[in-house]
Order: sequence, then C-alpha cells, then structure tokens
Amino acid sequence: MIVIAPVLKPVSQITLAPGSVVTIPNINWLEFESILEELGEKRSARIAYSKETLEIMVPLPEHERPKDLISDIVKILLKSAGRRYEPFGSTTFKREGAGGIEPDACFYILNYQRMIDRRRVQPDDPPPDLAIETDVTSKTTIDAYLAIGVPEVWVYDRGRLRIYLLQNGEYVESEISPNFPGIAIVELVSTAVERALQVGSCQALEEFESAICSY
Repeated sequence: MIVIAPVLKPVSQITLAPGSVVTIPNINWLEFESILEELGEKRSARIAYSKETLEIMVPLPEHERPKDLISDIVKILLKSAGRRYEPFGSTTFKREGAGGIEPDACFYILNYQRMIDRRRVQPDDPPPDLAIETDVTSKTTIDAYLAIGVPEVWVYDRGRLRIYLLQNGEYVESEISPNFPGIAIVELVSTAVERALQVGSCQALEEFESAICSY
C-alpha cells in the first residue's frame, strides 16, 4: 500500500503574480500570527484575516497610483480644514482572536496625538480613523475591518469611490464623510483620480485643491 503524504511548504515560498489573491481557510489565530512572522514586513503582498480565513493579495502596479493620489487628497483635505493627523500607511492592525488587516493607506485624525511617537502599533491602541482601499475588496477584507473597528473606510474601485461607515456593528454605504462634512467627497475624489489619468497627478491635485476652496 502506497501512502501519499501531503506536501507542506512555507507560505513565504508561494509565488504570486501581481493581481493574485490566495484564500486559505481554517487558519486559527496562532497560525495567523506565525504566517505573519514568516512573511515578514518587507513584502509586496498584503493580508486580510477574519473568521479563520486568511487572504493574501498582491496588488497590481496600477493599484499604487490611485492609492497615492487618494492619500494626497486626504492630506489636502485635512490641511484645508486645519486638522492635524498621523498617516500610518499599510500598517498591520490586529485584534487578537478576531481579525487582522493591512489597509492600502490609513490615517489617525481624532487620535493623532496618541500615535505621534508610535513606531509600532500596540495592542491597546485605537484603530485608525480612516482607511483606504483601492482595489476590489472581498468580504474577508470588510469583515477584518469590522473586527478591528475602523469607523470609516474608503473603497475606490472601477472608477468610483465608496464611503463605508461603521454603524451598529456593520458597514453602511454613505455619500458623505463625517471627517469632511459638507464636501462632496465621492464626486470630487472619483473625478480627481480619473483626471490624473488624463492630465497627470500634479495637475489633478491642483484642480482638486481649487475645487474644495469653494466649500
């Protein structure tokens, strides 16, 4: 009788092409922590973990441009409003036993002072006030944001920005951002990203900055 043993390889040895997503079910918290350590911090792949499901995603190169542009837009909005902030990029956020997520970009706004001296997020730190995703976002990703408790998530996909607000334990789509009340965020951001493809990022940001002066 021939017994075929399963072939086990470290996750870090899996080669993923840009745009790929690998979903691994039945991953407990200790396994998730072990995989994170194995993957290390210097990598192109991002993770989302919730309900014992781990997703490993490798963004497409064109994914980076909208991410950077929308991050710059958020900074313009905050500067225009005279508000201070701390950007935390794609930092890994975890809530033990519940979930983990690496946003494309994120910002501390209400809690910025608490995070000024942080080199690494601590277990008792609050979640970022605003997170940005610039690709197709799966249910695992959304569930991970729920587990972390991020109050506002922006998702840019297929030429349109969507704003999701955490209300009563679930995300509800909204046309307005509580962080920037009175500004047509959905319309302005979507237009700015599309304009960047036509006239370049610098001009698109200049046009955006001029547009918000009317508010």
